[in-house]
Amino acid sequence: MKKFEGTLICSDLDGTLLRNDKSISKENMDAISYYKSEGGLFTFITGRMPLISEDIYKTVEPNAPFGCINGGGIYDHLKKEYVWMATLPSEALELVELADKEFPTIGIQVNTADNIYFNKDNPALVRFRAITGLPNSYCHYRDVTEPIAKVIFAEDEDEVIVGLAEALNRHPLAERFAFIRSQFDLYEILPKGITKATALEKLTEHLGVDIKRTVAVGDYNNDIAMLKLAGVGIATGNACDAAKAAADRVTVSNEEHAIARIIEDLDRGIIRI
Repeated sequence: MKKFEGTLICSDLDGTLLRNDKSISKENMDAISYYKSEGGLFTFITGRMPLISEDIYKTVEPNAPFGCINGGGIYDHLKKEYVWMATLPSEALELVELADKEFPTIGIQVNTADNIYFNKDNPALVRFRAITGLPNSYCHYRDVTEPIAKVIFAEDEDEVIVGLAEALNRHPLAERFAFIRSQFDLYEILPKGITKATALEKLTEHLGVDIKRTVAVGDYNNDIAMLKLAGVGIATGNACDAAKAAADRVTVSNEEHAIARIIEDLDRGIIRI
């Protein structure tokens, strides 16, 4: 039996596996290759859609499907298909309309299984599009005909995000949805009950891995649920305070090859699963 057989590492991408310039260090890549060669399963669980994860999974070559849409989907990158996916009820557009009217500066983006629509631009959303390299696929949110996987609101001003969160949570339909602040300038509507922990649980069921033999790694609020569910939850050194508080351990930062350090600690028995 190989050293890491029967174990699964699930890493967040931005701020965790990826450095601040969105690259993956050689140290991380080498460690992942070693971990997989010893029988371990490595993948990631991200807020991103498969459409904007392709370069990463071609580089990392995860040996398991990956979680996407902040836990709302499991995607098999080899078969180019979803293993599982949750979608929003149509009433989500009522919340989008509220946000549009009450917070006129906010950017709006609607994601479906296969497409990303930029419904209303602002500086934060323009920057997101530039970082991801996505085309400016515009349509009004009411004109999206495909089932919606999630809605993203983008805004640089913290007080606007906070106000938006309060308004959405007061909405009469709020209990039918999940909400998450996925990074400082992004706030999302997800299907009810969906978190990255959902994706982790679905992955372990799909792969036949004991949840106690999993490691989850992350840095932000949207990682907290999976950090708590995993056998060992690890926050990066650059993680927000809430993620660090939820984790079993805190490791080095994403700029210091956090995934490589975790695999080294597993190899040396410092981390046991």
